[in-house]
Amino acid sequence: STCSARAPPAAAYRSAHVAVRFSSHALKMASCVAKSAVFASAARPNKAAAGAKSSRAASKLWTPRSAAVDSPTIIVEGDAESKMAGLTAKRREVIMDMEDFAETELLKLLKPTSTNWQPQDLLPNPESPDFLDEVAAIQKRGANIPDDHLVVLVGDMITEEALPTYMNMLNTLEGTKDKTGADDSAWARWTRQWTAEENRHGDLMNKYLWLTGRVAMKPVETTIQNLVGAGMNPKTENNPYLGFVYTSFQERATKISHGNTARFAKEHGDEQLATICGLIAADEGRHEIAYQRIIDEVMKRDQDGAVLAFADMMKKQIVMPAHLMDDGEHRARTGRDLFSDFATVADSTGTYTADDYASIMEHLIKRWKIADVNCESGEAAEAQEYLMKQPARIRKLAEFGARKAAKKTPVAESFSWIFGRTVEGRF
Repeated sequence: STCSARAPPAAAYRSAHVAVRFSSHALKMASCVAKSAVFASAARPNKAAAGAKSSRAASKLWTPRSAAVDSPTIIVEGDAESKMAGLTAKRREVIMDMEDFAETELLKLLKPTSTNWQPQDLLPNPESPDFLDEVAAIQKRGANIPDDHLVVLVGDMITEEALPTYMNMLNTLEGTKDKTGADDSAWARWTRQWTAEENRHGDLMNKYLWLTGRVAMKPVETTIQNLVGAGMNPKTENNPYLGFVYTSFQERATKISHGNTARFAKEHGDEQLATICGLIAADEGRHEIAYQRIIDEVMKRDQDGAVLAFADMMKKQIVMPAHLMDDGEHRARTGRDLFSDFATVADSTGTYTADDYASIMEHLIKRWKIADVNCESGEAAEAQEYLMKQPARIRKLAEFGARKAAKKTPVAESFSWIFGRTVEGRF
């Protein structure tokens, strides 16, 4: 939520032995938009082949792809971290035994369409005689939104609109995927109905921002099509343990981003936009709870496996859904990724920062009581120790990156999304 979600800083966090740039990092590490909301990661550098093989060979969490259930795999060519996929028989059984949990605990966190809000509830009614007056009011309020905040709102909306990619990602996970597109399993129904709720977010933001008259829709639509066409590599390797750690993190990141845009909209006098962003943030909060409850349940059944999966995703970093966004012109003009510059703006406005990334990790460590886990294997114990050290380490890297970024001279950069108007930042 994609973003939701449906997520997603100017500098990119890499592994412990690699220099880090953090000014746009939090977005690169965290959004939007399974989706939302917003931000990408820097790829972890490859280890030596021998080291990678020995590391994976020692793990009981992973099995070679040849031994895994036959299913599509999202990989990055040449990335040693993505050469394994699938679950051991024991851990596949854990997931299969959670069907009742999905039925009784997950599905109840979704709302029926009879009570859920729909985009039209927050938009001018075209049948009303006051329709044009209401549109004029939106444009009057929208005129007060600063361009840097507008760039972030558009980026969040684009991330939400790439929802097909996030549903596709969930349907690569062994044991929980929707095999036919209309399976009656609880897992399949959760994925479809979660997607249906998330779909409202991009619809609403797209229409509202269009009505402001301040957003250039064709470049935005080009970016959306390019992003959906490019897909994403979350490095979850068809593994539901990894996939649900990813979505637990991503949905909280998206909630934070939309919550901050709601606050900023209110500060600048657009109460309706604040309400819209707040409602979307609330959806992401419900979805966050659902995905974190999945790992709660895995923890009850397989503590070592859950800890190993959490550490694995943190070592590879959370790839944010929109990291491949491209309007077809920004890179040619600037030599930089559009996402990178968007992330810089999001970081500088305080919408989503490196500190948020560390805070999410701290939240998950407390939520899943990582410090209290009695690991059975030495490998899991090492993963536990790694996790406990990471928030402080990330904050130190963020501080270093912030000091380095502060030495840069701010420059004005134009964005096609806002008719080529410029935003100042340390790009």
